[in-house]
Amino acid sequence: MSEAPAGTGSLFARLRDACARPWHDYTRHDFVLQLGAGTLPDACFRRYLVQDYLFLIHFARAYGLAAYKAETLTDVRAAAAGLSAIVDQEIGLHVAYCGSWGMTEAEMAAAEEAEATMAYTRYVLEAGAAGDLLDLQVALAPCIVGYAEIGRTLAADPATVREGNPYRSWIETYAGDDYQAVAAAHVAQMDALFARRGGAGRMPGLIGHFTRATRLERAFWDMGLSGG
Repeated sequence: MSEAPAGTGSLFARLRDACARPWHDYTRHDFVLQLGAGTLPDACFRRYLVQDYLFLIHFARAYGLAAYKAETLTDVRAAAAGLSAIVDQEIGLHVAYCGSWGMTEAEMAAAEEAEATMAYTRYVLEAGAAGDLLDLQVALAPCIVGYAEIGRTLAADPATVREGNPYRSWIETYAGDDYQAVAAAHVAQMDALFARRGGAGRMPGLIGHFTRATRLERAFWDMGLSGG
């Protein structure tokens, strides 16, 4: 398994440290802990999967926006690769995984977006539209890098149930080398963008984006548990 994608000196690590309590509440949420224990009710996980499908569609839009906001060909290519990965691979894999839970793509596409889904996805798009590529990537980081941390932590936790856990494959996906590499690339891009467009004066705004996005991610778990 890969090491943590964010070193202590990275922009991501600084942002995470600046909102330590919200970050803990998100990454160690009851939804996450119940995934590790294998005790999460089926209905909660199915609700989460449906909303995650709808979330991915807006995630793809965010990568389209990233290409528009990019100032270098390298960043355009990174955005295009991310968009292609979601549209051509990730959504298909998600649909196949949901099929193993008895859900069809048509059913998920027809579902109503939960308020938590709308709140986070529209916030990310607004942050990117009003700001620059760095603002957008920081708003996306709690999702992209947070899931890597969640998967890695659950996989390493002796309390995590392996045998008979219906969520084992979900945990292994986000703990696996492929996803850890995606998160590490996002951390590296944030550092590169900050080197070009950052500075001390930008930190309060970036911390604000990161903290709000982290709280919205926590609300997404709340939605999974309660349906709200």
